[in-house]
Amino acid sequence: MTLTRKGYDLTFNHQDQRISYNDVGEGEVPVIFLHGYPFNKSTWNQQVEYLKASNRVIAMDMRGFGNTSGENTTLSIDLFADDVIGLMDHLSVETAIICGLSMGGYIALNAQKRYPSRFEAMILCDTQCGADSAEGKQKRYDTIDTIESGGAKEFKEGFVQKVFCEHSLTHKKDLVEALATVVSSTSQQALTAGLVALAERTESCSTLADIAIPTLILCGREDALTPVALSIFMYEQIEGSMLHVIENAGHVSNLEQPDEFNLLLKEFVAGIA
Repeated sequence: MTLTRKGYDLTFNHQDQRISYNDVGEGEVPVIFLHGYPFNKSTWNQQVEYLKASNRVIAMDMRGFGNTSGENTTLSIDLFADDVIGLMDHLSVETAIICGLSMGGYIALNAQKRYPSRFEAMILCDTQCGADSAEGKQKRYDTIDTIESGGAKEFKEGFVQKVFCEHSLTHKKDLVEALATVVSSTSQQALTAGLVALAERTESCSTLADIAIPTLILCGREDALTPVALSIFMYEQIEGSMLHVIENAGHVSNLEQPDEFNLLLKEFVAGIA
């Protein structure tokens, strides 16, 4: 058995890239957190701190984001999922509970589909199973042109405004500013490469009925980027899944309503254990 260090901001090399991750707490089946675009693992800090007393919890920076290298490579959802498996192999983690928000949800669905034996359960947060429409894909490439033409700062500021519900924008200004700081630290290369990964992702909807592990679906009531209807669709397709809609939350429900989110998370994870 390989002995590995526990702690925060650890790194290992995978496919010539430096992967950054947190690994704290104890437990036979860890929970692995995958962040959304264009964030990093720090957006899971409240969940990591909440669960670490009762579970082993791992949060990783996806390739090109946070402290993980690779922003100058061609990013894809497949590649992100391979990095998850690479981290699990590095840590000698045979199976895990995988939890992804937004882009992290795309990665979770991809990893579970391609490596089903590696996951005991799945948590899908403010995400969806569909691929971009032709119009949606073109919009992402238009956004890349805007960013490369000097519009990165405007894009980052606008994106932060879109992910929060109105209540958060009005009453949780410190939270909004904190996430803006996270987004502002994302490089222009990661912004554009990440948009390509999102635009070129394949759909997972046609294989939802094949998912045979416990699945929890969480979504903010006012999520404008992946509306509740998309979570309901996944709930209806994944046999035995559970759905909870979180009030006064938008696209980052784990940040906007952490207390409710954490209770739902812990109850589900405890049931798996």
